[in-house]
Amino acid sequence: MYRFLLTPRWLALHVVVLLVIPAFVLLGQWQFGRFEERSTSSHQITGNLAAAPVAVEELTSPGGTVSTQDKYRTVLAKGTYDAGAQLLVRRRVQDKAVGFYVLTPLVTANGTGVLVNRGWVKAGSTADALPEVPAPSSGEVTVTGRLRPTETEETSGIRDRAGLPAGQVLLINTEAIGRGLPYRLLGGYVDLIEQSPAAAAAPAPVPAPDVGEGGGLNLAYGVQWWLFIGVAIGGWVLLIRREAADLKAAATAPGGPGPDEPGEGEPGPNAPSRSAEPSVPSGPSGPSGPSGRSSAPDDSEEPSPPGESAESAEPAVSSPPGESADLRS
Repeated sequence: MYRFLLTPRWLALHVVVLLVIPAFVLLGQWQFGRFEERSTSSHQITGNLAAAPVAVEELTSPGGTVSTQDKYRTVLAKGTYDAGAQLLVRRRVQDKAVGFYVLTPLVTANGTGVLVNRGWVKAGSTADALPEVPAPSSGEVTVTGRLRPTETEETSGIRDRAGLPAGQVLLINTEAIGRGLPYRLLGGYVDLIEQSPAAAAAPAPVPAPDVGEGGGLNLAYGVQWWLFIGVAIGGWVLLIRREAADLKAAATAPGGPGPDEPGEGEPGPNAPSRSAEPSVPSGPSGPSGPSGRSSAPDDSEEPSPPGESAESAEPAVSSPPGESADLRS
């Protein structure tokens, strides 16, 4: 009954199902891993944003790095802006518009500096036009902001390149920017939240990070991939049962071949051969008589006229030689 499962068509289907099932398992596991990763990151970022601010020197050092656990921690920095070393960070999108981040070093009392992202400004009317940038505050200020790790091509997805206009960069890379400064920079940079005293004019503040749903979509996708496994197996079994039912119905149908009987057009073991068909009786000169014509009456012959007997319609037969005239009479 199930010998059809070994046909080429069904073997190909078996291979497809056996490849699809482990693929769905791996995709589901990957989505669950992303869910755990994003959930952990979401909880950590939420806690860092709510934590009390600390001095920036407690979390980073000159030439050092910012750990993942300290990302978005609220920090305090006190010093004066170095307006002459200010940079514009290209290709930054905010409020669905392309513009620049305004990056200004803040020099602390101990002679080290920390990069402060003072906010975002809209791009100029052309690609070469400089945007309008509010000047930094003069004198000593206290900055409150969110600590961020330095940017690289791998972490940001932005490809750095040379040949940019003077005073512009693509990445906020502390090491690269610090090479052109007369003081050492602390690792990472700070997104400005507020400063004291407040500036008369300032770029648009950088919004807080979107914590999102903590990987809820990844969890849903993982469950969905694993549900597809059940769909694949269920569909496979359903197709097999349907094919078996169709074959069984065809075998038990009235007039149809049984399970062990030959199909349509196939002769059975006791069927007579074509040579055993009855022959048509023939006359002395063949099946159509002496003249080769069929002995069946011809519909094209006209009937005898009324009153005329069948004998008068027959032609006269001459007597054979040797017979007497009396016999002819």
